[in-house]
Amino acid sequence: MAAPPPHRPRVVRWLNRLGPLVAPRWPSLDPDDIVQAAARKAKSTDFGDLDFAERLPRIVEAVEREANLHWIGRVAVRQSLEMGLQSRFGLYRHRAEHPEIAGIPIERPVFIVGFPRTGTTILFNLLSQDPANRTPQGWEVQFPNPPPKRDTYTTDRRIEKAYKYFGQMDRMAPELPAIHEVGAQLPQECMPILAHTLLSPQPGIVYNIPSYQAWVDQQSAGPAYTYHRHFLEHLQSRYMKDRWVLKSPVHLRTLDALLDEYPDARLIFTHRDPAKTIPSLASLIYTIRGIVTDTVDARAVGREQFDWWADSLDHAMAVRAKRGDKSDQFVDIHFEDVISDPIAALRGAYERFEMPWTDESERRMRTFLENNPRGKHGTHRYELDDFGLRVEDIRARFENYCDTYGVPLVA
Repeated sequence: MAAPPPHRPRVVRWLNRLGPLVAPRWPSLDPDDIVQAAARKAKSTDFGDLDFAERLPRIVEAVEREANLHWIGRVAVRQSLEMGLQSRFGLYRHRAEHPEIAGIPIERPVFIVGFPRTGTTILFNLLSQDPANRTPQGWEVQFPNPPPKRDTYTTDRRIEKAYKYFGQMDRMAPELPAIHEVGAQLPQECMPILAHTLLSPQPGIVYNIPSYQAWVDQQSAGPAYTYHRHFLEHLQSRYMKDRWVLKSPVHLRTLDALLDEYPDARLIFTHRDPAKTIPSLASLIYTIRGIVTDTVDARAVGREQFDWWADSLDHAMAVRAKRGDKSDQFVDIHFEDVISDPIAALRGAYERFEMPWTDESERRMRTFLENNPRGKHGTHRYELDDFGLRVEDIRARFENYCDTYGVPLVA
């Protein structure tokens, strides 16, 4: 059985035919041109981390050689790289103008670091309902300059701009909200922040660039988490609450670097039968890549995601075993508990982390659940065979993980 081809809106098909005829030399992916364009818009050329300048040509070379982009895909790459660099330039320009931002304490942040498709998003959304928790929203991650202000946080002009930006994504891949919803005023995970460093998995998720992802996996993630802290310092400089709450499954791959940067972090580790998560994840990546290319190999995506996430989970387990002194900073939550009673699961995490639980927080969480039932945006449908995956192979590869954390096998 073959996976159905990615959705391609008529306007995208039309633009892919017309674009190369009307603008055969645009968009340019020349690194110098991207840097100059971002610098003009940001009115700065401060990379913050000089090694970044060496990563940009590397990713462009991989995209040109391996990604097989259509015309709209090239536009998306150009937009992504230029906007990310513009955000980076603007952040460090503001930081130079306001040196008091540096070193503002980020104490005991909460990170959701579980495997993808294990309930991390619903927990993240519920945690954002607590008035004491500061979660980064999509609009401020996408357009972080200048730092948001408390009195205009819900009325900032960039919110409307972000709704248009995320709306474009939904039009390009209408099935995406049923798999993983993102939005201007929804909590945004850390991967788009880390993407500004070109040391994150995001490019390798969106584009088929295995050589670049292999190179990233061999690099120190330290500079990425230094930038991550700088980004949070930037956002909180004019608007902060009691604590940061953050989320991304990609932290599993670099959990040691996260704990080096945030040694007092509190971590929610979610778990689910990998025979459910791996095929669902492969379907998500297949959908995302279908936005930028007409040639997505579903079976190659399945094998790639199977191997990469298995290695990531091995790393996270090894870090937890090595850093036994931090065991009290972790709480484990199973997907079944998220489905049956997510509020009770979070109440247990609050107790573990000695965070105040309030009636107001619970009321807001329950209201959110009532207004956002599971499946609100449709059902995510996929088949293991579409991605060349077999339950017995998944069972064998993740046996140690399931035994270690008592993960129920339900597939």
